[in-house]
Amino acid sequence: MHAFEKESEYKERLAAIASRRTIAIISHPDAGKTTLTERLLLLGGAIQLAGTVKGRKSQRSATADWMAIEKERGISVTAAVMQFAYGDGLINLVDTPGHEDFSEDTYRTLTAVDAALMVIDAAKGVEERTRRLMEVCRMHGTPIVTFINKLDRDGRNPLVLLDEIEQAFGLACAPVNWPLGMGSSLAGLYDLELNQVLDYRRRQGTGYAMQSIRDMDDPWLMAALGSDRQQVLEELHLVRGVMPTYNEEAYLAGMLTPVFFGSALRGLGVDALLQGVLRFGPSPRPRQAVERLVQPEEEGFSGFVFKIQANMDPQHRDRIAFVRIVSGTFQRGMALCCVRTGKAIRSHEALALFAGSRSGVELAYPGDIIGLPNHGTLAVGDTLTQGECLHFTGIPHFAPELFRAVILTEPLKSKALLKGLEQLSEEGALQFFRPVVGSGLVVGAVGPLQFEVAAHRLRQEYGVNCRFEGVAVQQARWVTGPAAAMKAFLDKYPSQLARDASGHMVYLAPSTVNLRLVQERHAELSFAATRERAGEEAGKT
Repeated sequence: MHAFEKESEYKERLAAIASRRTIAIISHPDAGKTTLTERLLLLGGAIQLAGTVKGRKSQRSATADWMAIEKERGISVTAAVMQFAYGDGLINLVDTPGHEDFSEDTYRTLTAVDAALMVIDAAKGVEERTRRLMEVCRMHGTPIVTFINKLDRDGRNPLVLLDEIEQAFGLACAPVNWPLGMGSSLAGLYDLELNQVLDYRRRQGTGYAMQSIRDMDDPWLMAALGSDRQQVLEELHLVRGVMPTYNEEAYLAGMLTPVFFGSALRGLGVDALLQGVLRFGPSPRPRQAVERLVQPEEEGFSGFVFKIQANMDPQHRDRIAFVRIVSGTFQRGMALCCVRTGKAIRSHEALALFAGSRSGVELAYPGDIIGLPNHGTLAVGDTLTQGECLHFTGIPHFAPELFRAVILTEPLKSKALLKGLEQLSEEGALQFFRPVVGSGLVVGAVGPLQFEVAAHRLRQEYGVNCRFEGVAVQQARWVTGPAAAMKAFLDKYPSQLARDASGHMVYLAPSTVNLRLVQERHAELSFAATRERAGEEAGKT
C-alpha cells in the first residue's frame, strides 16, 4: 500500500484485482468455440438469448462476431472482448479468430490474457490449428483449461483424447468431470470431486438435474448407464487410480490442464466449466517489462496496447486501441503518457468493450481491457503509464507468408486506399509495404482469406475498389544494422527494399534461396522474421 493511499481503497483495489479472470478461447475452426462463448455469456447474464453458429438456419448471429463480413461468412476474423460478472468474479472473455489466416491477431491477443480455454472436438481430437495456438501459449507460459466439446455426438474414447492432449502438448490432464457415455448413449457427467452426476436426460430450468450417488455401485447409476455400464465403470476406475489430480503449481507453470467435458450446443457442463474458470484462475499476473517485473497490486497505472481496431463504428471511421491494464487503477480522465512518444494521452473517452458495442468506463483494474479512441497516436506494442519509463515486451509483428500487389481500379481513390491500407496494417489485418523504388504497393498476409477480407473491408469501410494480384515476393525480413552498411545495402538492392507502415526497412526476397544468399553476403546486417516495438524503443532510451 502506498503511503498516501487509504487502507479502505487499497483493500477495495486488491479485492477487485483478485476477482478478475482474463481468459482467451482458442480452438481449431468448427470445434464449437463460438457456441461455447455464447453459452458462457448467457450464463453470465451478459446476453438474453444465445446466438447460433452461422450456417445453421437462423437469423441470429454470434455476439462475438460483430463485423459485417463475420456475419456474412460465418467466420471470426478479429478478436472480440466481452466482460461479464459471474458469481463473485468478473470475467474478461476474449474470443479469438479460429481461422488460421488470422493467426497474427490471435497471437497478439494471447499476450494480453492470463489463461486460455482450449476447446477440443470430441470426435476430432487435437487438430493442427490448436497445435499452433498452443505453441504460442507455451511460449508465454499461459495456463490452460481444457473443454472437450460435442459429447452429444459420437466421438473418441475420453481416455484416448486425454492421451492425445498429453502427447501433443506435454500437458498432464487432470479431469474434473467424466462423461457417462457419448452421443446417443450419453447419460450425463460424473463430477469426480463431488460424487454427483449431472443427469443429461433430465432438464431442470435452463440446466440439468443433479443426482447424488453413494458409490459406483449405486442403483441409479447402474440404471442410467445401461449397456455401457461396464466400459464406463472401468474408465472411472482407471481415471481415479491413474490420472493426476489438480495441482495449482503445475497448472500455473503450464504443465497441467484441468479438463472438463460437455456440450456447448446443449448447455451440458458449461456451468461447471465457468465455475472452474473462476476456481482455477489465475487472477491478473505480474508482467515483465524491459526495466523490471510489474506487479498488478502496484498503485501506479501501467498498461500496453495489444490491438488496434479500425471502424468499430463505421459512421465515425474511428480507431480503437485495446489496452490491457497491468497495474494500478484506471480512472476516466486520468493523465496517461505513451512511453514511446512521450505524449500525453486523453482518457476522457475511454471505453468498456463488449464485442462490437461499447460504453464509457469510469473505473478499471488490472486484468481489464479498455478501449482508447486513437487517431494515429497509439500503435500495437505501446506502453502507457502515469510517467514511469516502462516497455512491456512480447508483442511481436510477424513476417507475412503470402504477398500481393495492390491494383487500384479507381485512380482518384489513391488517398483513401493509402489510408485504408495503413489502418488495416495498424490493426494487424494485413501488412502494407511501400517499395523504395516505384509507386507500386505490396501487401502481405498469413493466409489467402485475409486478402479477400481486406478487399471487402476496403470497399465497405473506405469506399475503395481494388484487387490483389501476384507479385514476385516470397519472403520478407526486417533489416537493421550500422548506418554505413544499411546505406550500402540500400544502394545495392533498391528494387527489393520497402518500408512498412511504421517506416521500418524491409527486404522483399523473390525466393528463399535469394534470401539465404543475401543474408550470407551481408552478415553485418540483421534479417529478422519478427519485429517488436518495445525492444526497439527501450534500446533507444
